This record gives sequence, structure tokens and C-alpha cells, in this order.
Amino acid sequence: MTQHTTGSNDRGVSESIGFLLMFGIVITGIALVVLYGYPMLLQQQTSADEKIMEKNMIVLQNDFKSLAYKTVPFKETSMKIGGGSLTVFNSGHTPASTTIDIYDAGGTSYLPAPYNGGLPFTPGELRYESISSQTDISLQNGAVVMRRHIEPGSTMLAEPRWFFDPATNTMVINLFEITSTDMKAKEGIGTVQMELVGDPYYKESPVPTNGVVIIKCVFDSTQDYSVAWDDYIWNKWSIPATYKGSRFVTAGPPKDIQY
Repeated sequence: MTQHTTGSNDRGVSESIGFLLMFGIVITGIALVVLYGYPMLLQQQTSADEKIMEKNMIVLQNDFKSLAYKTVPFKETSMKIGGGSLTVFNSGHTPASTTIDIYDAGGTSYLPAPYNGGLPFTPGELRYESISSQTDISLQNGAVVMRRHIEPGSTMLAEPRWFFDPATNTMVINLFEITSTDMKAKEGIGTVQMELVGDPYYKESPVPTNGVVIIKCVFDSTQDYSVAWDDYIWNKWSIPATYKGSRFVTAGPPKDIQY
């Protein structure tokens, strides 16, 4: 009978190989999680932050409506601002991201004073800029619009209170002007305070028979929301074809839409 004796050196080699195998499996698992799992977690967090801010901007839009239509003097809303910053650009900010002008074929302005002296209306905006997803969400002139930096175009997430009644040829356009003492930005957990300044101004401008009304929206090339507003006015208003005038979007900055 042959007897085999295991030495201490053999046992040491066996334990070392087992440890190296287990250590290699653990390191490989961590590497796979870092390589595939972590980017997915970041992407999900970025998407969650964007969805949260979409809802937050609609909440701020409702605050606008309360101030303008219900004459609530003051609104305060606390919210989480993740993945970017929320900045207020007042109506006097240069360059203006959006200007609106309304006039007839003869050049007579339908805007309230002081804009009816030839100056276009500059609404200003509350803009959320996401660093991680490269997305802007803007509350401008009562509407919530979104644009992505990496692709052309824009989308309207919540429509403004603009109306057109083809039966009576009545067009209702509500203009909001955002004013602020200076440019302000918030990140993380922030509180947005808004106050109604002055009284709402109402202006009724009858259009002569067979008259032409031109709504001209001009967008800065770095904040181009022309596709969203063009789709809203052109397709959502159900304007009869006989009422539709010439419209165009210029190839270069600034973007210009006329109706």
C-alpha cells in the first residue's frame, strides 16, 4: 500500500489559488457594476430629475395662473431642483430669449402700452437648465416648453391660455411679463416666490373687416423654442385655412415666425 503525505507547502498553494479566484470574481463583479450598472443608475437619476422639474414647472405655471386670473397677491412654492439650476431671466434681460409682436397690415400695434409704441413684448422666463441631460425647460409667457441641446426642435409641455374662436373671429392672447431686481438662480432645495405687480391690463382691439392680424414671435438662436410655438399656434388653434397667412422660420438667427 502506497501512502501519500500532504505537506504544508501544498496546502498553502491550494489556499492561495482559492483566494485569488475569489478575489478575481469579486473584482470582476465590481468592474461589471461600475462599467454597466453605474451609468444606468446615473441615467435613471438624470431622467428622474428631468421628470420632477417638468412637474415643478407646471406647478409654477399654475402659480402664474393664480396670480394673473385669480388675483392672488403672492405665491410661494418650495421644490427640489436636481441635476441643474433654475434661473429667472427678467423681461429686460439681453438678449431676450423671446419677443412677441402683434400688429395689423398697416403696422398698427395691438400690444398694450408701453409696447404699442413700436417695441415688441419681452415676457422674460423662468428657465431650468440641466447640466447632466443637456435640457432646458422654460416657463415663458404662460407656457412650459422644453428643448434639448443635442438635437434641434422643441416641445410644448403645457399650453398657455391663448384662444381663438373662428365663429366670432375672436382671439384672446394673454401676455405675462416676468420682472426681477436682478438675475437669480437656485439649486438643490429652493423656494420660488412670486408677487403680482400692478393690476392686470385688458385691451380689446377690434380688427377691420377683411383685416390682417400678424403675430410675430422672434427667438434667440441659443434659446430656440420656435418649433413648439409654431406647432401650438398652427395646429392646436384649428385656424381655418382661409385665415392662415404666410408663415416662415428664417434659416439663421434669430428665428422668426409670423402668422
